[in-house]
Amino acid sequence: MRKAVFLDRDGVLSKAFIKNGISFAPKSLKDFKLFSGSKNFVKKLQLSGFMVIVVTNQPDVGKKLISKKVLKKMHDKLKKKTKVDAIYTCIHSQNMNCYCRKPKPSMILEAAKKYKINLKNSFMIGDRPSDITAGQRANCRSIFLDKKYFEKNPENQEQLLLI
Repeated sequence: MRKAVFLDRDGVLSKAFIKNGISFAPKSLKDFKLFSGSKNFVKKLQLSGFMVIVVTNQPDVGKKLISKKVLKKMHDKLKKKTKVDAIYTCIHSQNMNCYCRKPKPSMILEAAKKYKINLKNSFMIGDRPSDITAGQRANCRSIFLDKKYFEKNPENQEQLLLI
């Protein structure tokens, strides 16, 4: 069985917009910018034997603040620049109570089934409590990137403080 690193998108591979201590996804392709180290980070994970799979909530699509077409262009750019193995996206808004939105582990579990991933040997890396909870619920080790948002930090995770 394979092992994987599941990554959140905004705040992990791409820049999020921070307003009053809250993280927001970019709403246009021109505002979608990858961190300078994203390509190397993904490459190093893959060279270490991990599949790299993005699992991202994108509720602005469900709220009609961004089109599916623009989201697809963002993800095409992400795949081209970083060579991630797959991208799983929940486009539902928070109030839709869907099955796929993190902190539910559905995107991780779906990828694990499709790619025959051993979740106990895999990781979830994210910058929001919902990322960490999704990883824990899927039985992955979870690593929290502390971006100092105005949110309660998740419990029971490995933490990386980024400056």
